[in-house]
Amino acid sequence: MSVIQRVVKPTTRKGKKVLLSREPQVIEGPKRMLFLQGRRASEKVRKVLSDLYDIKKPDARKLSKKNDITIFENIVPMEQLCRKNETPLFLFGSHNKKRPDNVVFGRMFDYSLLDMIELGIETYNGFNEFSNRKISLGTKPCLIFSGPEWESSEELKHLKSIFIDMFHREHVENVRLQGLEHAISFTAANGKVLLRSYKILLKKSGCRTPRIELDEIGPRIDFTIRRSKLPSEDLMKQACRKPKELKKTVKKNISVDGLGTKHGRIHIGKQNIDKLQTRKMKGLKKTTEERALDKTRKRKSMDSEDHEIRKKIKAN
Repeated sequence: MSVIQRVVKPTTRKGKKVLLSREPQVIEGPKRMLFLQGRRASEKVRKVLSDLYDIKKPDARKLSKKNDITIFENIVPMEQLCRKNETPLFLFGSHNKKRPDNVVFGRMFDYSLLDMIELGIETYNGFNEFSNRKISLGTKPCLIFSGPEWESSEELKHLKSIFIDMFHREHVENVRLQGLEHAISFTAANGKVLLRSYKILLKKSGCRTPRIELDEIGPRIDFTIRRSKLPSEDLMKQACRKPKELKKTVKKNISVDGLGTKHGRIHIGKQNIDKLQTRKMKGLKKTTEERALDKTRKRKSMDSEDHEIRKKIKAN
């Protein structure tokens, strides 16, 4: 059954600005994420949702009410909630006898399901079980992916991409060493995904480069991979399409040498140098003596031409 969507046209300047902000941008900002739970959720699932929500804040929205959604059977209610809250990412927690302590990571493309992966929580240690100092709100984390399975398994490839979208914040060109405060490690081994969170401490080392220590701050979660729903190649290609403004165009006749110096080649037609206007300043005009010399040179050249012509006439 197809749903006909109503086309909203702005009537005010503020409404037009809001609709323009919802359109695709050349450089996307941090993606917002929706945290919600199903009909039943265990205490472990609720704590996992709460801890991941604290890491994702302020680019997150958490729903406190329970939602009667069976996400793998009917995805339409989730798409409607993501559209309503303007969140292209979602984390759905549930618990039942067949799949206990269950969470689903997923993302949308144009508010239609792109991909989602279901994980089971085996072990969990939350923020409260670590007594050390936590990180500040909105810190951009350093993501570390360990294990060859991240590149060999299609499910883990998509899960890695979801984690990157989830913890990605503002786009930056350079990174300051003192700005690296938080590191999140993801290890894939034997069908499990191990999540660890560390606070980066810069210690004195006696030289310019500091000594780095990692202090675990939580949460510590061990996931097992369960079900997944992956997109088709055409849909994934459409979702990963880059805008024209970001594509690098090759400039002709420009090269860079080994030292980084840029060289350019210019092609121009033939020019008559004798007719170029070079004297425009009043102080660079010809003097009377230079004019007299030019006149005498012209007379001599004309006389020599006349003399050669006369010779040819006599010879004939």
